[in-house]
Amino acid sequence: MWLPDRTSAPPDTGFWKFLVPELVFGEGALSEAGYAARRLGARRVFVVTDPGLIEAGWPAALAAQLGAAGLPYSCWSGVTPNPKDHEIAAGHEAYSASGCDVIVGIGGGSVIDAAKAIAVLSANGGQILDYAGVDQIDRPIPPLLMIPSTAGTGADVSQFCVITDTTARRKEILVGRSLVPDISLTDPRLLTTMAPELAATTGLDALTHGIEAYVSKAASGLTDLHALQAVRLVSQHLERLVDSRSDADARTAMAQASLSAGLAFTNAILGAAHAMAHQVGGALDLPHGTLNGILLPHVIRFNATCGRYREVAQALGLDVTGMDTAEVAYRVADHVRAMADRLGVPRGLAELGVTEADFPGLVSGTLKDVCLSTNPREASAGDVTALFAAAL
Repeated sequence: MWLPDRTSAPPDTGFWKFLVPELVFGEGALSEAGYAARRLGARRVFVVTDPGLIEAGWPAALAAQLGAAGLPYSCWSGVTPNPKDHEIAAGHEAYSASGCDVIVGIGGGSVIDAAKAIAVLSANGGQILDYAGVDQIDRPIPPLLMIPSTAGTGADVSQFCVITDTTARRKEILVGRSLVPDISLTDPRLLTTMAPELAATTGLDALTHGIEAYVSKAASGLTDLHALQAVRLVSQHLERLVDSRSDADARTAMAQASLSAGLAFTNAILGAAHAMAHQVGGALDLPHGTLNGILLPHVIRFNATCGRYREVAQALGLDVTGMDTAEVAYRVADHVRAMADRLGVPRGLAELGVTEADFPGLVSGTLKDVCLSTNPREASAGDVTALFAAAL
């Protein structure tokens, strides 16, 4: 996997690499889950989910499809938001005792990250934090089938896995092509059981993925198509989905937005908003999408010399005719903040419990985060401190 240093442009190689799973998409796609697991060679399936999904009934619906395909399964649901290192250890222990050979994650980004992490340990041993960083996983992991229940994280198609280090109180990121699931299966019907708040925050995550991937130093013609499509779809459909998860058109559009954004950012990486959000989320166990909604406008203003926000503005439906580069960026930032206001996102990090005393640790972690390496403008410790202060 190529990652630039913080001052370089993407290498002029004349070609791009683009990581992507097999994609199954559409209303009713869950009915294909058993066949998909069979294609991966499954004899017994290990299902990773969480208590909320169990209550919503989706793992039971999945189990019916596995049964129809003649596949026995074991189910583990010990995942909480922002999955923790000790949860992964417990999940690995359950997997080891199950006799399973294919892992299926059905849930939001936390469930999918947990499923990936369990797969890593099952083949490589040790502790999950041993594999933090880029391309640290040596041995092939079990086949992965991921079924997202939210519209925003993109974890079902990404080469990322984010796990909370509970001792250091920070998020660690595993990155590598082995973490790209074999099959991503998206059934927009699963979005019907999202709470409005979850629909809002995961949707803002998709918007952040699209915008940061488009302005990334590692962007390409392939990622640009998906990034702008995600921005356009979120702009048109997120608030409709928050108002009514029974809106089938909005569900399908936001599911597609999440998928497109995931395909964009897993190949173009992200930027400073994600690098900062990872630190706050790890330290205070806060919702990732909410943090992006707070931080993204400030990061856009910081990156205002980047000319690529003009296309972002157009995808958002904004008229920026006659505006210079900085004015366009500020217009985009204001628009994102206005959307966050309508969705009930706090105006600042202080409302979530962040204080200036937290800044040294947050800044240190941000500077080490892989997502900062592709931010369009280089950021120093002073810059990141100023961004946290502005977002407080």
